[in-house]
Amino acid sequence: MEPTNFFSLVKKSKLVLITIPIVTAVVTYYLVRNLPDTYKSKAQISTGTVDRSQQSVMTQIAAESQVSQEFSNMMAVMQMKKVIDQVSYQLILHDLTGSPANMFRKPSKDFKNLNPSARQHAIEVYTRLYNNHQALSLWDPDQNGLNRVLASMGYDYGAITSKLVSYRSESSDFITVEYESDNPLLSAFVVNTVITEFINFYTSQNKDNELRTVAFLDTAVQKKKTVLDSAVKKLEEYKIRNHILNLNEQTKSLYTQISDFESRKQQAEKDIAAYGGTIKNIDKKFDPNDRKYFESSLTKINNEIVNLTSQRNALTDALIQSNYNDVYKQKVDSVQRLINEKMNESSDKSIYSPLATKASLMNQKLQLQQSLDLAKYSIGSLDRETARLKAKLDVLVPHEAVIQSLENAIDVAQKDYLEMLQKDNQATMQSSFAPKLHQVDIAMPGGAQSSKKMLLVVVSGIVSETLCLLVLFVLFYIDNSIKDPKTLANKTGLPVLGYLTTIEGETLDLKKLWDVENRNKMQQFKDLLRSIRFEIDQELRASKILAVSSLEPGEGKTLLAISLAYSYSIINKKVLLIDGNLENPSISETVQPKIFIEDFFRDDSISSELYRGGMSVLGNRGTDITLLEIENEDIIREKFTGLKSKYDIIIIEVPALNAMNKAKEWMLFADKTIAVFEANQSLNEEKNMSIRYLKFLGPKFGGWVFNKTNSKKA
Repeated sequence: MEPTNFFSLVKKSKLVLITIPIVTAVVTYYLVRNLPDTYKSKAQISTGTVDRSQQSVMTQIAAESQVSQEFSNMMAVMQMKKVIDQVSYQLILHDLTGSPANMFRKPSKDFKNLNPSARQHAIEVYTRLYNNHQALSLWDPDQNGLNRVLASMGYDYGAITSKLVSYRSESSDFITVEYESDNPLLSAFVVNTVITEFINFYTSQNKDNELRTVAFLDTAVQKKKTVLDSAVKKLEEYKIRNHILNLNEQTKSLYTQISDFESRKQQAEKDIAAYGGTIKNIDKKFDPNDRKYFESSLTKINNEIVNLTSQRNALTDALIQSNYNDVYKQKVDSVQRLINEKMNESSDKSIYSPLATKASLMNQKLQLQQSLDLAKYSIGSLDRETARLKAKLDVLVPHEAVIQSLENAIDVAQKDYLEMLQKDNQATMQSSFAPKLHQVDIAMPGGAQSSKKMLLVVVSGIVSETLCLLVLFVLFYIDNSIKDPKTLANKTGLPVLGYLTTIEGETLDLKKLWDVENRNKMQQFKDLLRSIRFEIDQELRASKILAVSSLEPGEGKTLLAISLAYSYSIINKKVLLIDGNLENPSISETVQPKIFIEDFFRDDSISSELYRGGMSVLGNRGTDITLLEIENEDIIREKFTGLKSKYDIIIIEVPALNAMNKAKEWMLFADKTIAVFEANQSLNEEKNMSIRYLKFLGPKFGGWVFNKTNSKKA
């Protein structure tokens, strides 16, 4: 598919491409010349969606996608039938209740048919539907008739929305509403009424939604508050029932006391080990007799020390149980001072003993013994108190899980309650604000719009021209015909020797083809024929017999054969032209030869009449016979051998290849075969079979001659 072919098709169809757009433009002009002038009015609405000055403190700035969606919703609501119906009612009521001179449009036939009672009934129905924001019921015959009246006046939903345009002014906070009609007052009235009805409907709808939202949130807050109170009450009841004031503080206090008692126990164990080791070292230094003497002098004092030690141990036990109360601590310190005084007294008496040195050690031992006893006794008390505290801690541990579960429930309930309360407060605050939508300017009657008549005329011409080009392209695209030699060579895979243009006129006088008076008219054809003759000479070389065939009859092989024969004759070649097309002997009918192939191949005596020099023609009688039915192959070859010795070139027009063996019999005796292909034909399966046979001939096939082309440069 060559683009140049399409341009050639366009060039051929230039008359159609010029005529159709002109006719279309003229028809369009006569159709639109009486169109009335149109008037457009517009106004703007401030939405407050992106205007921060109209937003409350609680309102968050929305994302651009959310803002765009909100504007789209508003414009969709403006186009709703429920809103437009309100406008329709006001328009028809204006015309019904006003004077005829103030009507927006001329009364339609249905409008004129309303008698006074029907007019009053229509006013009542339209008014009731307008007040109740209801639509006409088309199932009701009466309201269906009223709907036809609306439609006849051009006040119905479809007629209004077809001319109503609403859009957001770039990225601003405003929505622009436009309406175009044949009456400037009507355009302004529709714009203002649409905006008013839209604001009323949208505001009312939003207000109802906000009130329902507030009521729902109030109920939800009360439910969340009840759940929270119930959880708090459960925790309080559990603490009272189990005598728990502050579980964390109580547990912390018990852990602290247990840790303190364990630290004191570790210290007592260290003291026991230290005191015991010191006493053992002192015992090693004493003699038994010395010890007896010393102890006998201190018996009374030692008994007092023992009694005081018992008192101290009892007070120490009470001190530990009271968690080291200061009262018991003072008593323990007082008893300890008495013990120290008795021990000092025992030390004073040992001065008069001859064993004073050992007495000092003995006194030291007694003091260490007292400390050791105190440490040993305190360990038991510390163990008992630690066990008691751990028992109290074990009692508190199970309550920890229950209390923690109850506190978690309180936290969840409190969080839900606070979140719902915040939403409730925000919804209440937003519902208390005044509506954000308001009309910022009023639509006024405008002047007539620039006429679109010429634009429609121009557009109609352009559209018709485009459609014509589109049709031509479709025809060109689905056209598989071969229009140039290059396409023929590509599709068949066989060479093309040249092409011939179409010759004007019904008949062709070959004798006058080369005359001076036809030089300008036939110059291109002669030049093309000479080029083909040259290519054939290159193919034939030393060969002489050339068969001329075609895929189907009527493609121009007769003209080519006669033209080639005449062309060779004027260059002083001895030419024999044989009409081998027994079914359609066109050459024989044109030239009227005296010798026929039926006689030539059977009778040797007429050969002398044929060999006279110049261009000779061997015709046929057009009988239903084939070449090999005339004579056998050997004799025919012998005859062709004789012809080759007498002529420089022998040109045979053979039948078309769709005649099957009739053409192939002649090709058996030809040195070269060429085929004529008529332009603007498509290939089919039958032609492809013939092409495969030509490929089978191999070097014996010289090539195609592309015929009947209209191109100057094919």
